[in-house]
Amino acid sequence: MDKILIIDDDKPTLAMFRLFLGAYGYEVLTAEDGEEGLEVFDNERPPIVLTDIKMPGIDGFEVLRRIKEIEPATEVIVITGHGDMDLAVEALKLNATDFINKPIQRPLLDAALKRAEERLKLTKRPVENAISLRNADDIVIIDIKGDVTSLSEPPLFDVYNEASARGKTKILIHFDERSSINGAGIAVLIELLSISKKRNHVVAITGLSAHFKKVFQMVGVTKFATIYDREEEAIVGFQ
Repeated sequence: MDKILIIDDDKPTLAMFRLFLGAYGYEVLTAEDGEEGLEVFDNERPPIVLTDIKMPGIDGFEVLRRIKEIEPATEVIVITGHGDMDLAVEALKLNATDFINKPIQRPLLDAALKRAEERLKLTKRPVENAISLRNADDIVIIDIKGDVTSLSEPPLFDVYNEASARGKTKILIHFDERSSINGAGIAVLIELLSISKKRNHVVAITGLSAHFKKVFQMVGVTKFATIYDREEEAIVGFQ
């Protein structure tokens, strides 16, 4: 049974998480503030942590920082208030792997947990060809699997330069549904898209979760690329 830690100063929210996550088969650990949460984490080392951002005392940002210092591979999902996208983006810059908004919607919670579990599995086995190329007629498609971080810059630019060398001006960047993009990864992607614009490339992006679509819109990615839900829609959009 996998452990999961929930840190939130709202008791009804903790009760809701105990009910949902216990039914999913997790061993649910809870804490009512950041200090208690860090103590529980230090003792139990759960692979997945959900923490509220706005808490008295030690807030969720500090919890995130300290957990990543102790165990960088921990999947930390932050909980933000409705409309607090600026806080979500700030958390991604601190290497949060995902975020969900209050009030908690079960489908979005399920999706975030599924991505976290899949990423944990990937850390236990090497990912081959995490960034790769394929063609679809006059479109070159860059497939991205796994997390996009500062470490993704060299392989991503290598693949992008190879795509450019093929002489095609239509580029589709397709993210695997399990992919997560932290703040540094977003910066890398924006740099690549800026270069694409200078080269007069037309770029589309697919495969993003609903959350990361909102993040990309907020940080200005849509100035450089059109975001579609599915690859098929993007291919039609290129026409």
